[in-house]
Amino acid sequence: MPRELGFGNGDRRAIEELVEKLEKAEAEAAEYREMLQRTQADFINHKRRTEQERAEQAKTANALLIERLLPVIDDFGRAIEAVPPDQRGQDWVQGVSLIGRKLLSTLEQEGLKPVGQVGEEFDPREHEAVMVDESAPKDDGKVTRVIQGGYSLNGRLLRPARVAVGKARSSK
Repeated sequence: MPRELGFGNGDRRAIEELVEKLEKAEAEAAEYREMLQRTQADFINHKRRTEQERAEQAKTANALLIERLLPVIDDFGRAIEAVPPDQRGQDWVQGVSLIGRKLLSTLEQEGLKPVGQVGEEFDPREHEAVMVDESAPKDDGKVTRVIQGGYSLNGRLLRPARVAVGKARSSK
């Protein structure tokens, strides 16, 4: 005679214990999975923050270096302006001029842009007025001379342009 499948009290107790252990193990697994997901998210966020900080440090380092090179650019410009007209065609003058342009071009590739051109509207965010020129009414409030060029790096002002600003002559 086939024996009927049935569970005795001992068997039921064992099954209940196994079910409890399984539920406990599943709960622990879910908890560990949640911890792992949080840890992964934390790691991804940390990695992203670290990369952003590294990029910011590189930008800051570039800005500091370029800022220190601005007087060199100014000196190149003054050196070329000081050459007597009869010597401007000489090879060494052309060479010095080329070096200055190459330096400026290299820095422009890094995001450096000149600020302050004659004829622009005066903008106190980019210009520092160091003098006023009496001028025609059309030049009122405009840059009439650039005393020292200004520069921005990737949209951030490194040095304002020092300029003369036109003021319309009074009719008196």
